[in-house]
Amino acid sequence: MSMAICRVRAALLSLSNHKSSLISSSSSSSSSIRSFSSSKFESVGFIGLGNMGSRMVNNLVKAGYNVTVHDINCNAMKKFSDMGVPTKETPFEVAEASDVVITMLPSSSHVFDVFTGPKGLLQGGNLLRPWLLIDSSTIDPQTSRKLSVTVSKCNLKEKKDNLVIPVMLDAPVSGGVLAAEAGTLTFMVGGSEEAFLAAKPLFLSMGKNTIYCGKAGNGSAAKICNNLAMAISMLGVSEALALGQSLGISASTLTKVFNSSSARCWSSDSYNPVPGVMEGAPSSRNYDGGFASKLMAKDLNLAAESAKDIGQKCPLTSHALEIYTELCKDGNETRDFSCVFRHYYSGMDEL
Repeated sequence: MSMAICRVRAALLSLSNHKSSLISSSSSSSSSIRSFSSSKFESVGFIGLGNMGSRMVNNLVKAGYNVTVHDINCNAMKKFSDMGVPTKETPFEVAEASDVVITMLPSSSHVFDVFTGPKGLLQGGNLLRPWLLIDSSTIDPQTSRKLSVTVSKCNLKEKKDNLVIPVMLDAPVSGGVLAAEAGTLTFMVGGSEEAFLAAKPLFLSMGKNTIYCGKAGNGSAAKICNNLAMAISMLGVSEALALGQSLGISASTLTKVFNSSSARCWSSDSYNPVPGVMEGAPSSRNYDGGFASKLMAKDLNLAAESAKDIGQKCPLTSHALEIYTELCKDGNETRDFSCVFRHYYSGMDEL
């Protein structure tokens, strides 16, 4: 693995000359981004056109990138084909048409299959057309690291500015469907820092924040830790608001207290779980849309398995996973995860 890392570092040395231009003042940065994207990102492949991926592709197209897409859902592909966006039948065909390929898929097994399965991105053996592979799926860090090593053992069909081997970044996102649509996602990125800096213009066409997290797999690790904290804070806020209502304090009043004092958090000030307290939150739309409970259960399972792999005790993770698993079994799979409030405190309405 160390030899593979050395190969990546050596091959990416030419990219380091661009660092200063990519992090300079906003006016000079804009011109640097335009020239850099035209030379390194002439064609972008995107695989996975679900709720998140489809909106990310829309923003790439708006930003002027030449995008080619693939999804196993023919209806999703037709939507983009009707827009004039080229579609391909397999991930391998996307790779053959792209300088950079981005994947946004449901699970680790889907990602592994798209990369290494029949007609996958790596079907061509150790010769690849794209110089950069970016996985924005929420998966376990171990899978991200395995794929990064696999990609680093390949070679490019054609050199890109002295780059002779392809590079992989794990770059999951935070912000949900609304942020994907608005182009305000936060990207948590693991892998080569040089590749991260080179890809920053691409990330900023789909989001507003990019955070470099370190080595391969660290982006995936950051994402599951973020969602773990989010899940547990939602449970705490829900329980406290339910108790407050039982004690005679309205949810609106108690929310004001939280948001003006030490209990303030995202679950209280941006995503309140009590219906009627916060206009626009899923809780005020019968928990429709937002982040599905089944996805939260999946992410908690990733966190629990990762903790198990390294022998770390995470009792709150285990308990939260039990709660969200039970929530899904009771028919709430597609409802926003904040419906955990109504599930456990049914009959609790705004007072």
